[in-house]
Amino acid sequence: MVTFDGRAPGTPAAAWTADPRFRDLPALALRRTGRTVVVAAHPDDETLGAGGILAELADAGCPAEVVIVSDGGGSHPGSPTLDADALAGRRWAEVVEAVNLLSPASPITLLGHPDGGLREVRDAIEDDLRALLADGGPVDQLVATWRGDGHRDHRIVGEVCAELADELGCTFLEYPVWLWHWASPDDPRVPWDRLRVVELADRSVVRKHRAVAAHATQVEPLSSDPHDTPTLHPAFLRTFDRDVEVVVAQESVRPRLTGEFFDATYDRHEDPWGYTDRWYEERKRALTLAVLPEQRYRDVLEVGCGIGVLTGELAPRADHLLAVDVSTAAVERARRRLAGLPHVQVQVADVADGVPAGSFDLVVLSEVGYYLDRPTLDRVLADLRARLAPGGTLLVCHWRHPVDAYPLSGDEVHRVLRRTTDLTHVAEHREKDLLLDVYSDDPRSVAQRTGLA
Repeated sequence: MVTFDGRAPGTPAAAWTADPRFRDLPALALRRTGRTVVVAAHPDDETLGAGGILAELADAGCPAEVVIVSDGGGSHPGSPTLDADALAGRRWAEVVEAVNLLSPASPITLLGHPDGGLREVRDAIEDDLRALLADGGPVDQLVATWRGDGHRDHRIVGEVCAELADELGCTFLEYPVWLWHWASPDDPRVPWDRLRVVELADRSVVRKHRAVAAHATQVEPLSSDPHDTPTLHPAFLRTFDRDVEVVVAQESVRPRLTGEFFDATYDRHEDPWGYTDRWYEERKRALTLAVLPEQRYRDVLEVGCGIGVLTGELAPRADHLLAVDVSTAAVERARRRLAGLPHVQVQVADVADGVPAGSFDLVVLSEVGYYLDRPTLDRVLADLRARLAPGGTLLVCHWRHPVDAYPLSGDEVHRVLRRTTDLTHVAEHREKDLLLDVYSDDPRSVAQRTGLA
């Protein structure tokens, strides 16, 4: 995430509008029929980033539904004037006033999740939004805060909505808010190739200006106390006095990463992910081994073995272990490392083309899923399930921080598995850096398996 002070002026609005790339942004033909749902991370995002869209759709006789995910109670920590609950109440009233100015017929739903804590309740947000979108007919257009906006809550809402839009097969648009504050036009994180403008009628511009002012707790001081200063600087607010709304259009799906990518990486580094010398990797392996529900397994499949470090630590707990990797270079290094273990086989294999034949009591998918695109991941997970022996275990572990080159995030991989598998979720470990989930065809706990319970 980006570090910035929202109360500071930020990048001048004129710096954006004067840039030739901004002036030449292609226009987007906004869909003005069917069902549109606008989702905001906080009360005021819907106005700042999509207020003009709400006004345009209202004037087209197709008012959008508005969903506010967080309660907004975290905007003034330490305020002597309003505590979080009182502030949340004020902000709810403000968003109702603002949306009524923009689109009086738009229904508004406040999900009420904690402002600043959306990552911690991501599953609940996903459940809430999925239920809401399923109620009311097909969704034609979903509009949400941009995943790259530099604010964690915005990222969470954008990611969840992107996944739901993919499931629904609807148009998906994202609107930046804080990008205009912390970035400059030459910042490489500005997605110029995907930015589009929705042209606004004069009356939409006027209504948006009034709607922004309706968010009084954000644009005016609550009191003279330093903790009560406005969260939105007047200079930053000028960014939203434009006759266009800027949205980030859907990007093409990133293709899965192939063996050539990994071979090139191994050509540059002997141990590119630091398996042998990083405490993070050593600790992750210890967690992986500790969370397995059985002490020993007959047949084990490890997908994405790399240079074989985890393989070597799994080996004492397996009668037979098949380790595969898409990279020829990685497999050669793993074979050298594991040469003294005759019950371990290491093969070059791309599970995207098919999972190795056999029946396995344990399948380990560690730091692999996010290299696949979504259709391939779905297919691989189904194939791995089909290879799992009765009573078998599937362990999945992934890095959580975003990596631009990867088609998916670790969180996405784990959510897809959770939604699609028929296996019992028997163990999990979650922290800022990694997710580790264990599923089994045997629902019993370790104590139950060993006769302690």
